[in-house]
Amino acid sequence: MATQTDRTSLERYRARLHQLEAEQREVAERQAARGKLSARERIERLLDPGSFMEYDALVQHRSTYFGMERRKPLGDGVVTGVGTIDGRDVAIFSHDFTYLGGSLGEAFAEKMVKIMDLALEIGCPIIGINDSAGARIQEGVEGLAGYGEVFWRNVQASGVVPQLSIIAGPCAGGAVYSPAMTDFVFMVENISQMYITGPDVIRTVTGEDVTHEALGGALTHNSVSGVAHFVGATEDDTFDLVRAVLTYLPSNNLDSAPEFASDDEPERADPLLDELVPEDSTRPYDMHEVIARVFDTESFLEVQPLWARNVIIGFARLDGKAVGVVANQPKVLAGTLDIDASTKAARFVRFCDAFNIPLVTFVDVPGFLPGVMQEHGGIIRHGSKLLYAYCEATVPKVTVITRKAYGGAYVVMCSRSIRSDLSVAWPTAEIAVMGSEAAVRLVSRREIAEAADPVAKERELVEHYRDQFASPYQAAGRGYIEAVIEPHDTRRWLVRTLHMLRNKREERPKRKHGNIPL
Repeated sequence: MATQTDRTSLERYRARLHQLEAEQREVAERQAARGKLSARERIERLLDPGSFMEYDALVQHRSTYFGMERRKPLGDGVVTGVGTIDGRDVAIFSHDFTYLGGSLGEAFAEKMVKIMDLALEIGCPIIGINDSAGARIQEGVEGLAGYGEVFWRNVQASGVVPQLSIIAGPCAGGAVYSPAMTDFVFMVENISQMYITGPDVIRTVTGEDVTHEALGGALTHNSVSGVAHFVGATEDDTFDLVRAVLTYLPSNNLDSAPEFASDDEPERADPLLDELVPEDSTRPYDMHEVIARVFDTESFLEVQPLWARNVIIGFARLDGKAVGVVANQPKVLAGTLDIDASTKAARFVRFCDAFNIPLVTFVDVPGFLPGVMQEHGGIIRHGSKLLYAYCEATVPKVTVITRKAYGGAYVVMCSRSIRSDLSVAWPTAEIAVMGSEAAVRLVSRREIAEAADPVAKERELVEHYRDQFASPYQAAGRGYIEAVIEPHDTRRWLVRTLHMLRNKREERPKRKHGNIPL
C-alpha cells in the first residue's frame, strides 16, 4: 500500500513531466517561428516512428552564476537517447538552441558523453544534431571541460562506431570541433552555419566584412572548405540523406554493412562501356558514367560531390554488397590529383578501411597538379596522405585503370606495388612514367630535331614508346596488373573478385599507430 511519502513523490514526478511537456510546446513554437524544427521534432523525424527512448530528460544544471539558479529548464538544453533507423539501434543527441543558444554547460556535456559512452558499449552509430553557440559563458571552465570530454569520446569512438553530425543551425566555437572529428557532416541550406569566430569578431579583428552564410554556410563548407560532406535543401531532406548513408555502413567495426537483394544481374555486361573512353587521350569523359554502369543500378551515393571534384568518392553496391568507390574525374582538371583531392580521397579510404568496406578504385590520372601554389601549399605532404591511406588499408582493394596512369600518381592510386589485391586495365590504358608525347620530347629531343621530317619522326617515336613502354600489355607481362579486360566485363570481374576476397585477412607489424603525414 502506497505511503503518503510515495504519493507525494509520485505527484512531484508527474508535475515535473507536465512542466517538461509545457516546455517542449514552447520550444517547438519558438523554433517554428525561426523556420526550424525543435530538438525533439528533429529526432522524431529522423528515427523510426515510436522508437525513441529519451534518457536524462529531468536533468538540470547546477550553476548559480549570473542568475542561472532562476533558469533551470528540464534537460538543460539537449535531448539524448536511443532509437532505431531501419530497425538498427542508434544513439542520438539533439541540441536545443532556444535555451541559451544551445550552449554547452556541465550537465549538458554529461548527458552527451553518457550517450556516447553507451553507443560504444552497445556498438551502434552516434548521431549528433548540432545547433549550438558553443561553450556556455555563464558556466565558465565547466563548459570548456565538458567540451574536452566530448572531444575525447569523439576520438575514442573514431573507427569503432560511425559518427554522423547534422548541423541544424548556427554552430560556433567548440560546437564545430566535435562535428569536424566525426565521420560525416550534413548541413541544411539557409539554416546551417559553422565557424570558429563569427562575422562580428572577424570584422573587428581583420576588417573583413562577410555574412554568416558566406563565412560558414552549407554551400561554403560543401564546396569551398571541404568541412561538410552532404547538403540537404530542407531538414527533412537532410534526414533522408543520413538514413541513406547508414544503409551502407555497419553498426560498428566488428559488424558487416547491411546487404540487400539486388535485381541487377551480377554477370551483366555493358557494351556501352567499350565506347565510353575517347580515342583521343586529351579528351575528357565523365567517370560518373563508368560508375553508374558498373555498380548496381542507382546504388551510387556520392560523398562530397561539390568539393575537390577532380576526384570522386562515395558508396555503391555490387551484387547488393556495400563498397567504397574512389575515382579520378577526367572532366575536372583532367583528373589530376591536387591538395584537396588527395585529402578528400585519403580520409574516405581510411574510413572504409576502419569499417571493413571494400575499396574499388578507378584510375585515369595524368599526375599531380603542377603549379607554384600547389607546391607551396604542400602537395608533397598532402599527396602523401592518400599514398599512406592506401598502403595502410587492409580491406579488399581492387583497381581498374581506364586510361592514363602516369608517374607517382599511378602508384598512389592503389597500384599493385602498394598492395591492391587485384589490378586490371582496359585496353585504352596507358601506364608509364609520363605521357608518351612528353616522354619522347624529353628523351629523343636531338633525334627529332635532326630528322628530315621532325613531325613524322616524333609521331613514329610516340607510337613506338606507347607500344613498348605505356601499353597495358607490357604491365600485364611484368605482373604489375593481373589482366587486361574489356570494359564491358568490368562488373563481372569486380563481383567475382570481391566475392573471392570476402574473407581476406592481412597481418601487419604490431605498433601503437603509424604517423600519417597530416
